[in-house]
Amino acid sequence: MKKVILFIVILISITLSSQTIKGKVTSSSGEILPFANIIIRGTQIGTTSNENGFYELKTSKKKLVIIASFAGYLSERKSVSIESSKEKTINFALKEHAQILDQITITGTRTDKRRTNSPIIVNVINSETLANVQACNLSEGLKFQTGLRVETDCQTCNYTQLRMNGLTGGYSQILINGRPIFSPLTGLYGLEQIPANMIDRIEVVRGGGSALYGSSAIGGTVNVITKVPKRNTYSFGYTYQNTKGISDHIFAGNATVINEDKNTGASFFVNNRNRSTYDANGDNFSELPELKNTSFGTNLFFLPTENQKLEINFNKLNEYRYGGEMVNKASHLALQSEERIHDVYMGNIDYQINFNKNKSSLITYISTQYTDREHYTGIFPNEVNDIQNHIENPPYGTSETTTFQGGLQLNHTLENFLGEDNIITLGGEFVEDNVFDIIEAYKYKVDQLTQNIGLFFQCDWEINDKWNLLAGIRFDNHSLNNKANNKSAINNVFSPRISLLYKPFKKTQIRATWGTGFRAPQAFDTDLHIAFAGGGISRVQLASDLRKEKSNSYNLSFNYDKPTEHYIYGFTIESFYTKLDDAFILENIGTDEFGELFEKRNGDGAIVKGIALETRLNYDGFFQIDAGLTVQSSKNNSAVINSDNLPTKREFLRTPNNYGYATLTYEPNQKFKTAINIIYTGNMDVLHLESQNNISSDEYFTSPSFTEVGIKSSYNITLTKLKTNLELSGGIKNLFDNYQSNFDLGKERDSNFIYGPASPRTFFVELKFSDN
Repeated sequence: MKKVILFIVILISITLSSQTIKGKVTSSSGEILPFANIIIRGTQIGTTSNENGFYELKTSKKKLVIIASFAGYLSERKSVSIESSKEKTINFALKEHAQILDQITITGTRTDKRRTNSPIIVNVINSETLANVQACNLSEGLKFQTGLRVETDCQTCNYTQLRMNGLTGGYSQILINGRPIFSPLTGLYGLEQIPANMIDRIEVVRGGGSALYGSSAIGGTVNVITKVPKRNTYSFGYTYQNTKGISDHIFAGNATVINEDKNTGASFFVNNRNRSTYDANGDNFSELPELKNTSFGTNLFFLPTENQKLEINFNKLNEYRYGGEMVNKASHLALQSEERIHDVYMGNIDYQINFNKNKSSLITYISTQYTDREHYTGIFPNEVNDIQNHIENPPYGTSETTTFQGGLQLNHTLENFLGEDNIITLGGEFVEDNVFDIIEAYKYKVDQLTQNIGLFFQCDWEINDKWNLLAGIRFDNHSLNNKANNKSAINNVFSPRISLLYKPFKKTQIRATWGTGFRAPQAFDTDLHIAFAGGGISRVQLASDLRKEKSNSYNLSFNYDKPTEHYIYGFTIESFYTKLDDAFILENIGTDEFGELFEKRNGDGAIVKGIALETRLNYDGFFQIDAGLTVQSSKNNSAVINSDNLPTKREFLRTPNNYGYATLTYEPNQKFKTAINIIYTGNMDVLHLESQNNISSDEYFTSPSFTEVGIKSSYNITLTKLKTNLELSGGIKNLFDNYQSNFDLGKERDSNFIYGPASPRTFFVELKFSDN
């Protein structure tokens, strides 16, 4: 009898102390997941959700971990603390395997396409990744993708360029919302001018497999897709960064408004950055320039009917940049300095109508960019007569660049074309770049109008469940009208491109791509950056007989991904080979009264080849790792003269044979996250020009390898009464301070002698408010 009474007492006490946990299980897109499994970790206690996705279970524990799982979705676990309340609501939103493996992309075909069904590999850097690596701008975010390397090319102004698969910046096409309005001038500084909170995602296509993109897409295409309206939401935050005592303040805000019918919406962003100059070697000349950036923009859409969409995008970027002697004087009174003031306006209007029972669509678009730049690049002279002339006629310059694109694209689906669907795309576009850049004191002037008429045809044919063919041809008529020497040239170029996808097994894809292309002899790209060298100004000019450069590129890849209940893991291995004919090279042609002169000429050709390896792992969404390594070779067919005082070289300068990245993210619950990122850059040959106080003669310098490690931790606090989330973050960039240690000194430094990480060790803290 006593045992029965004791059992009843224990049973009553357990019942009285038991807690109720209830909630709902859905997909991350809001779809109800009926009969999902919910268990308490480490126990046999569990239940399933009902047909409406609701569940309920009881427990006597005060602290526990609940795991929800559903076939085809990653499991999700949540830590629960129950205090005085006897009822706790815990909802789950599970991520579908396809969301991670099979994202919808548009860059490869300009139509919505699942990644695993695309004959071209399209990799995605999303806004979450940009936040995890604490990227302030596009330049800092692009480093975290296989085959991509962002390098800093000037010690004074710190302009950056993107290199893809061993090719320099001129071989990569950067798009804004699918449009090539990232002008050649913007390519010098624009990677740092586009703030991270402007970006929804970045789609990267390595190689030139798509016929939809033009002459500068030989190395690949980077499509920056700005934030689009999805739901009513807002966020704003402040970031403070400190680089060896130098302050960097960043304010960022975003907002989105959608009407009740969800047929009209607008997103807005604003960003302001203010960073001081940084001197790494104590010579009172900066290695990081002063930056003052202000940018804002909007993206609007309107759906007049169910089958029509109008999208308007506008962005305004302003930047002040100063590097050189750190003095409070006008730029031309500093011993050496560069000053830049950029005003950049970018916009596009896209209209799409679907018809023929959604089998056909017509897209028309207009996009443009206008850049107004005031700039100074100069060295204060030593001689009295030169000083007087310098003060009376300082080398200030002005630049104006207008880029315009208009186009028309028709997509039509041929159903049951020899068994499966075939999407036919045809269209035409007109692109114009008008570049004017002048520095009268240096007798330097670029006044060039380039116009290109492009016609393209492409078919995207799903032959069967295992085979997919993307084939097309592009015709370009490129007119180069150089007003400075009254010469013109017309280039008619046909560029066939083809990609083949084979899926031998369910989670495996093999892709092969061949593409041809060309680079026009345009006046303004990263090669024509004015630099300091040997106590003077280093400039690049175009050879009078400069011809277009032609290319053939080949890519072969193998991709495998395996999803399970808790894991998604996989890898990609890709080989690439690019043959350049009449490849552009720079040769030193001597000096004039202002300094070193280089000429852009045609070489006899070059070959770039290599292998890229990617690997990835996602465990229940709370632990994730992505990594990539590229091993490659970039060589001219014949040795190139880089300096009259040095032996010739076949190898591309400033091009490492191996480089890579890795990101690791640990998110045990909805409140806490830690992310670690790594950038590795192998050694490379760098040209170092003589200067009076640094080296006595030109030399080749082999840089050491660099490994940058960054870490960021964040914690979310829910402000219930305000219906607001507060995210507190902090971390370190370049944790081990792996930074260049042998910068040139003084005003006669070779400003192109710079390599390695963009900045030394940097601490940061961030506060961000957002809606629930």
